[in-house]
Amino acid sequence: MATPKDSSTQAAMAGAVPTPKPLEMLPFTGELETKPVLKKLAKAHRALAELKGVAALIPNEAILINTLSLQEAKDSSAIENIITTQDDLYQSDAAKNKFKTLGAKEVHHYATALRTGFTLVQKTGLLTNTMILDMQAILEENSAGFRKVPGTALKNEQTGQVVYTPPQDANEIVRLMGNLEQFINDDSLCDWDPLVKMAVIHHQFESIHPFYDGNGRTGRIINILYLVKQGLLDMPVLYLSRYINQNKASYYHLLQSTRSHTDWEPWLLYMLDGIETTSIQTTRLILEIRDLMQSHKHRLRSELPKIYSQDLLNNLFCHPYTKVEFIMNELQVHRNTATKYLEALIEIGLLSKHKIWKENFYLNDSLYELLANTNTLKASEGNE
Repeated sequence: MATPKDSSTQAAMAGAVPTPKPLEMLPFTGELETKPVLKKLAKAHRALAELKGVAALIPNEAILINTLSLQEAKDSSAIENIITTQDDLYQSDAAKNKFKTLGAKEVHHYATALRTGFTLVQKTGLLTNTMILDMQAILEENSAGFRKVPGTALKNEQTGQVVYTPPQDANEIVRLMGNLEQFINDDSLCDWDPLVKMAVIHHQFESIHPFYDGNGRTGRIINILYLVKQGLLDMPVLYLSRYINQNKASYYHLLQSTRSHTDWEPWLLYMLDGIETTSIQTTRLILEIRDLMQSHKHRLRSELPKIYSQDLLNNLFCHPYTKVEFIMNELQVHRNTATKYLEALIEIGLLSKHKIWKENFYLNDSLYELLANTNTLKASEGNE
């Protein structure tokens, strides 16, 4: 089956939209935690707990949030055929609303929505529809809100055949999203394991398909933030979109087969495998970032002791591309001083200079290569 795009497609005629199967309210009855699911749950929880512990080894959480949120955004957007390169991504200057490509702009919007949601979940301990609406508005740069006009259907890209019709009535969408909000935030409603619950939440959200556009990306942000809300992660670093992108055909097939047959086990096993695999991969990546930071720290302290500071080191790892303004703002130094710092780092080979538009950007080559190579890892490598 061809992959549906993130955006909803409108059926050509009203008669082309099949009558949707009513969605069940949550929680529904039935056995979800089968023996295979329980076995996979144990592995997923172990891998996720290790990731949570390793993430705490990086002293400045902004390093991981800024760096990994862009990687997550890049992969999540790629699922919807929004493609951008690492160069375009890092060379775009979101602060000045200057983007190398439209794809880079959309990826930066995703990362902004993710960080916005994370801040709100940290502050409130909740994940509400208001937050979900805010994040989707950032993604799409509009405030259209939940769908109000019927006619939305997901189609096979190759054949044009309607493969799924989400709820069409605006009141029904609001009712289902209200139920989903309660289910997300009220742990007393059922005793399902939180990872099982996350997988069900994702399936329900994608099946409601509440927005005209941005459902897939919003749904994947909800995945990460739910894990933070439940205390399974302290920051949004689970790199789940890479796994989905590398197993995209199975993702869409299982979404639809679960809707059609209400056999939850294959979907749950798929999602749990994704959590385990990407937890292992992201743990490896964070350990490599930590080791690279230590290497840079030793070189700075031995070769440039007069300019070494933890703030300078953090700056080099918060942004694979840095620039004079970043150094000025984050280290509270004058432009001449910031420029001297960057030129000294070039001299010892820790940075390289690149002219982009009318500005100089300074690339942390080692970090850039690490992220680029990690992005090409196969999902299967996490289960060696």
